[in-house]
Amino acid sequence: MSEHPTAAVTSVAQVAVDTRHFIGGERVASAETFTDVSPIDGRPLGEIARGTATEAAAAVAAATSAFPIWAATPPAERARLLGAVADGVEKRLEELAAVETRDNGALLRSHRRGVMPRVAHNFRFFADRLLKLAHEDFETRGHSQHVSWDPAGPCVLITPWNAPLLLATWKAAPALAAGNTVILKPSEWSPLTASLLADIATAAGLPPGVLNVVQGYGPEVGEALVAHPDVRRVSFTGSVPTARRIATAAAAHLTPLSLELGGKSPLLVFADADLDQAVDLAVEQYDNAGQICLAATRLLVEESVAEEFTRRFTERAARLRQGDPRDEATDIGPLIHPRQLEKVDGFVRRALAAGARVVLGGHRSEGPGDRWQDGLYYAPTLLTDVAQDSEIVQEEVFGPVLTLQTFTTEDEAVRLADDTRFGLAATVATGDQERARRVTARLVAGTVWVNCFYVRDLRAPFGGSRLSGVGREGGDWSFDFYCDLKTTVTAPNGWTDGRIMGENGRADHG
Repeated sequence: MSEHPTAAVTSVAQVAVDTRHFIGGERVASAETFTDVSPIDGRPLGEIARGTATEAAAAVAAATSAFPIWAATPPAERARLLGAVADGVEKRLEELAAVETRDNGALLRSHRRGVMPRVAHNFRFFADRLLKLAHEDFETRGHSQHVSWDPAGPCVLITPWNAPLLLATWKAAPALAAGNTVILKPSEWSPLTASLLADIATAAGLPPGVLNVVQGYGPEVGEALVAHPDVRRVSFTGSVPTARRIATAAAAHLTPLSLELGGKSPLLVFADADLDQAVDLAVEQYDNAGQICLAATRLLVEESVAEEFTRRFTERAARLRQGDPRDEATDIGPLIHPRQLEKVDGFVRRALAAGARVVLGGHRSEGPGDRWQDGLYYAPTLLTDVAQDSEIVQEEVFGPVLTLQTFTTEDEAVRLADDTRFGLAATVATGDQERARRVTARLVAGTVWVNCFYVRDLRAPFGGSRLSGVGREGGDWSFDFYCDLKTTVTAPNGWTDGRIMGENGRADHG
């Protein structure tokens, strides 16, 4: 099969992908479509159903109708079905990896070895966690108090383009495990693997309406979803401006939100650090062409080792190979979209005009083919001589662009690290364990890595501080968000005249 879009099904990397919505267990077309284009070579991948408020209402209605049955499904059965979804992901791992690479331009080797196995693990982890979910009962004046997690209802999950299926299942797995129904709205720049997930879920036996997928643009279908009165949870990963619009739309019905937003994370390199390890950590920030919210894009290096660090960094980064992400030898692929390329290049040009100095890169780079696709490749870039209050230091670029600043004291390092509106993550490179404790305690961040990067355990809470987000997901924190917690208090003396008897036999009416 060659890549060729049709009205309902397209072939991508020799995998058939349905381009319609998935609502109530059925494929649903829209009156209009939008074109999904590969960032690798600019070729159209398919004409995707373009949702509106009509499809949003239909998806919420399907999820609302399916909710009572799914919520009443015993936890062990829900866990079994989610395990079957994980099995389906593993069976189609190569297909999912190939399609997502074609769709968003991330490395095929990363999708094969890390991303798609983690997708399956998301389902297995939360299925297993569901069966272990418990809180010890406690006693108050002889009264027994029991905590339980009740399914909340239909959940809208809005996911970004940089890690489409990984982040979709990071949200969908706990929401489904908790007994909720889901409406998944993928990014219009990378919608294809969400459609394949719907097929996998159906084959695994999820009842109709439990998982729905609605495609399209945020203003046309996303806002209608989050503003719907029957939606009981909204989880969003993306930009701060979009989060503000989502929060406004959800406010009318006080729909609870979980928001994982942007970052401008620091990497603090102290003179006592293993410098080669610190350089490796810094170069790792170019992963996925810098299109990672957690990336430590601000390198803060102790002045006494800054020159040597910079020398080693530029030598190491210069060896990165940029090109077709389907090639096993490629280290950096393209940016996702021409608009993203213009955004990244604009940040760099304005920084240079403001006095920044290019140490590495600072320009568009040649890609592996024709002129159109060459335009989406941006060279790994390092800028120095940047002011702390400058745009390039304060705003998220979301591309392969790092800045380097120096410090002389621990206090100065922490002050620079914390001096942005964000607080998603931070990385510390030091050989001093006590310093690591002092510094991490003062950093404003949802996650801090010490002498490592991007190590994430699903048992841990994840989210950001300040403008980097609201709330935490992961482990039991996910169930806390996707459920309504209930406390049941039972009297020690039984029931008398229809009232619960309290202390000294008196009826406690609250």
